[in-house]
Amino acid sequence: MALSTEAEGPIGPAEPSAPAEHFDAVIAAEQRIEPRDWMPDAYRATLVRQIAQHAHSEIIGMQPEGNWLSRAPSLRRKAILLAKAQDEAGHGLYLYAAAETLGVDRAELTEKLISGRQKYSSIFNYPTLTFADVGVIGWLVDGAAICNQVPLCRCSYGPYARAMVRVCKEESFHQRQGYELLMTLMRGTEAQRRMVQDAVDRWWWPSLMMFGPPDGDSPNTAQSMAWRIKRHTNDELRQRFVDMTVPQAEHLGVTLPDPALRWNEQRDSWDFGEPDWSELQQVIKGQGPCNAQRIDRRRAAHEDGAWVREAATAYADKSKGQSSE
Repeated sequence: MALSTEAEGPIGPAEPSAPAEHFDAVIAAEQRIEPRDWMPDAYRATLVRQIAQHAHSEIIGMQPEGNWLSRAPSLRRKAILLAKAQDEAGHGLYLYAAAETLGVDRAELTEKLISGRQKYSSIFNYPTLTFADVGVIGWLVDGAAICNQVPLCRCSYGPYARAMVRVCKEESFHQRQGYELLMTLMRGTEAQRRMVQDAVDRWWWPSLMMFGPPDGDSPNTAQSMAWRIKRHTNDELRQRFVDMTVPQAEHLGVTLPDPALRWNEQRDSWDFGEPDWSELQQVIKGQGPCNAQRIDRRRAAHEDGAWVREAATAYADKSKGQSSE
């Protein structure tokens, strides 16, 4: 569901060579790097980090809304939520498969996640206190994800870019589902409208943080853009999200919790306040409201599913043995 560049490691330059010159020419021509092509070690490492974080986010991201699967207010809402969770699981599988084309193992990536050596989006470390949170996640969180992910359809790495085409189409549908739920609640009782406003108040700033730290604190952005992995900076994407969301909030009838929010005629865009970046750093470090719970549940699910993986491996080995006889 959601991708960010919150946790970034050092990136080194490509080593000079004939393959490196060809790589640079492909990037400059806006063409795609494919798995069998030569690529700098740093380019590969950046993609592994980013795609793995994206895949982990899709899988962990099922938990906050999954909290309401058994308590959805109607069969229709339950079916919608189940379908969305199924989509997010599929997104995770697409992305793990894309990461595997870079020579990493899915089991290794999962182990790094549950041991704390790889990250997922900070947004999924916040609790879902009411059913209105389900709608706000669809509207704001998936909306932010769309802003971030649509440019990835033009990513320079082919498997990642192609996976993102379907992911973005489904995320767009999720956003519309969330907004429709909120519109329904806002046409309801005063208590329901207060519930929506409360959810907006709690999710607005974490949604802005999804895009990662300010550009000045994001050391990998310039290199990722030079490699055409990223197409826009964190701050550019954050601004695009705000400009898209303010008119939607007005139509919905909710107030975004930012006293600094105002239209800037000179920039033809919305000015907005500064998120609490210290909060983002705490969540990234594992000290958010639900960090421990999210990882504990992911670890338990992985351990509980060991027998399925073992059975599938045994069946595959048996089938392979029979075919070779």
